[in-house]
Amino acid sequence: MRYWLFKSEPFKWSWEMQKAKGKAGEQWDGVRNYQARNNMREMKLGDQGFFYHSNEGLEVVGIVEVCALAHPDSTTDDPRWECVDIRALKDMPKPVSLPDIKANPKLADMVLVNNSRLSVQPVAPEEWAEICRMGGLDAAT
Repeated sequence: MRYWLFKSEPFKWSWEMQKAKGKAGEQWDGVRNYQARNNMREMKLGDQGFFYHSNEGLEVVGIVEVCALAHPDSTTDDPRWECVDIRALKDMPKPVSLPDIKANPKLADMVLVNNSRLSVQPVAPEEWAEICRMGGLDAAT
């Protein structure tokens, strides 16, 4: 299993909206960055990700799971753009803020710290475990 981070502005698509989609999940559409698209193309069913509120909140608020592999993005007719579907798994008991992530030396190499604009990004297993710990979750759950 690989780990990812999905960034969304809460006024456009919030954690609460994601949770409301239930088991069926929702496509992670509207991504128009080649690196983010390529990250989605690498995803496998069951991969997990952090749901991160950007612009407002600046914090990891939940855990999601990839529930559909990369497919054409229904929000465009341009065949270059693809997306995956994700579903909410659980709330982060204690949201983990960007300042706390940046202050943690174990997370100094994290993409979120070094390329904060990338909307879909990989998360290393040790980074996943550390953020889960910071948020009050066992990384294995």
